[in-house]
Amino acid sequence: MADQYAQPGENKRPTDIPAIRWEEPPEGPVLLLLDQTRLPAEEVELVCTDASALVEAIRSLAVRGAPLLGIAGAYGVALAAARGFDVDEAAVALEGARPTAVNLSVGVRRARSAYRAELARGGDAEQAARAALAAARQLHREDAEASRRMAEHGLALLDELLPGGGHRILTHCNTGSLVSGGEGTAFAVALGAHRTGRLRRLWVDETRPLLQGARLTAYEAARNGMAYTLLTDNAAGSLFAAGEVDAVLIGADRIAADGSVANKVGSYPLAVLARYHHVPFVVVAPVTTVDLDTPDGASIEVEQRPGFEVTEVTAPQVPVSGPGGGSPVAPLGTQAYNPAFDVTPPELVTAIVTEEGVVSPVTAEGLAELCARSSRATTG
Repeated sequence: MADQYAQPGENKRPTDIPAIRWEEPPEGPVLLLLDQTRLPAEEVELVCTDASALVEAIRSLAVRGAPLLGIAGAYGVALAAARGFDVDEAAVALEGARPTAVNLSVGVRRARSAYRAELARGGDAEQAARAALAAARQLHREDAEASRRMAEHGLALLDELLPGGGHRILTHCNTGSLVSGGEGTAFAVALGAHRTGRLRRLWVDETRPLLQGARLTAYEAARNGMAYTLLTDNAAGSLFAAGEVDAVLIGADRIAADGSVANKVGSYPLAVLARYHHVPFVVVAPVTTVDLDTPDGASIEVEQRPGFEVTEVTAPQVPVSGPGGGSPVAPLGTQAYNPAFDVTPPELVTAIVTEEGVVSPVTAEGLAELCARSSRATTG
């Protein structure tokens, strides 16, 4: 079924809208998403009544961010099961919606495994659907807890690297509550510094071409009363040269077994700048983002997005005149190179912060041990 929009109720403050939630109205279960393509101009929810609507929401970036994609994928399987659709077909479509973000497939497989396990135990389709939903809700809760623990570990690392507080942190893309079941990944660390009086300034990369920093990170920083300044991506070099950056904090969409980090395009240049200027470059991500089945950075599939995202400017409430739904900024027919992500090699990463602890230096052995420790904690 096509997506619908639901305006927030009159008695609900817009800032109360979660990034994702499951509802069961009389006409059947739905998944509601805070449509991130409409932020910050307006806060409205996108109503998904089947997996195909969720796939489109994922591809259009209405819902985005590695941890949240995992949660959305799990709920998508549960939605397909609850509404009587083919669960395996829905799972395949969801997994393929964005190839780089490993959390998406992790969430899909977790809910699908719960569904299949219930059927194997002799449960009927309704019981299997409930099992898939329970798995999705559990993943949602776990991510919120992981966010809290990442913030603690990250703040402790910052205090170790930069004693005395007064942190000036540069971040890229969006890594707050809009991408998480909790308060985020890298942004959650900066938020922790803010709440304890240790954040002097949050430098927010605009994050071209879709402006996730300008539209989303600045939105979250403003909501939390943080001291922040927005800059264009290509101004970061002058900021480093002026000695205005104490640390770079970013998230990740996939971390390979060797410690290579795929994140929003523009992250790799920041890592190079940070190394040249002797500034810590820290990646904050849950263990579910570590993919030991991907051996190295060269093995990470990097999503290529439509060229019109570069040749047109698309933003909420901007008049539409281009074929991609935006305002053209390049001659008609211009070809554009538009990878969604780039890959930073492990030697440029100071540390990887997860809910299970910190890996530094970043090595294959350190990541493998971290994942083994996480697995023992989960199954123990």
